[in-house]
Amino acid sequence: MICINLKNTDPFFCLATEEYLLKNFDDDIFMLWQSEDTVVLGKHQNALAEINYPFVREKNITVARRISGGGTVFHDAGNVNFMFIKNVKSPAEISFTQFTEPVRVALAQLGIEATTSGRNDLLIEGFKISGNAEHVFKKRVLHHGTLLFSSDLENLGQAIKVIPGKYESKAVQSNRSPVANISDFLKKEMDIKTFIDFLIDVQLQKGDNSIYEITDSDVQIISKLATEKFKTWDWKFGYSPKYIFKNEVEIEEKELDIQLSVKKGRVETCELSGNYFSEDEANKISSEMVGARHYFEDVKEILRTDSDKMIYAFF
Repeated sequence: MICINLKNTDPFFCLATEEYLLKNFDDDIFMLWQSEDTVVLGKHQNALAEINYPFVREKNITVARRISGGGTVFHDAGNVNFMFIKNVKSPAEISFTQFTEPVRVALAQLGIEATTSGRNDLLIEGFKISGNAEHVFKKRVLHHGTLLFSSDLENLGQAIKVIPGKYESKAVQSNRSPVANISDFLKKEMDIKTFIDFLIDVQLQKGDNSIYEITDSDVQIISKLATEKFKTWDWKFGYSPKYIFKNEVEIEEKELDIQLSVKKGRVETCELSGNYFSEDEANKISSEMVGARHYFEDVKEILRTDSDKMIYAFF
């Protein structure tokens, strides 16, 4: 197995690195990486239904989507992401436990008793410290997970807080759980860099595992993948499954009912009712919404005549 301590903290580069290693290497791989403040969606999730977009936008938190399924997670400088890639002969060999167990054992060496949950999470005293997901490509499986070491849990909670508005779709929904930081349970104080070095060393002590450094050639290919896929709006937001968005709000003692049909992140139909807009205004806005991205910036532009009011925040 090769071990990689990825130094790049750009979340799009890191997620692209995972896909690149999965599809272009033959080795079993263990990798650790960190990123800037980022909400990372599962492949089959509706982006706007899973994040508190006004908060995320205000705090300049990045929104990204990974290639694996599962729920939404939050990354920051206090979180460590681990990844295993393993060659398998058949799907019967694939299980979450074989990849979370090495992490559980490593934590035990630090005096921490972690357990697995039915949701494939790692827990300490009932608090979630690691969310996990997997993706299979041919006869290789990618397993990755978070390790909340010293994360800003308030930011985490706000960033993935569901905001008003009802989404109807077949998208995978996240299961929210109480979370905690690993550092709060350590017997001896440790910083996150020492924790990362410890996790790498644990893997290097097994068999003939060795360190691999990402090459300049690797970087060129990964950067291209990050730019052409992971950074694009079509992947981050447009990949969301088709959905219906509904919201009922009262503004200045007037009512506004909103219903949008959205496919690939773009509005197919828009129905506005209530007495907030005149009939002509409602028809004009509904017409302009069709084809627009269901996205803060696009909706705000369409409702520019009401830019002094926060009506666009309800769409």
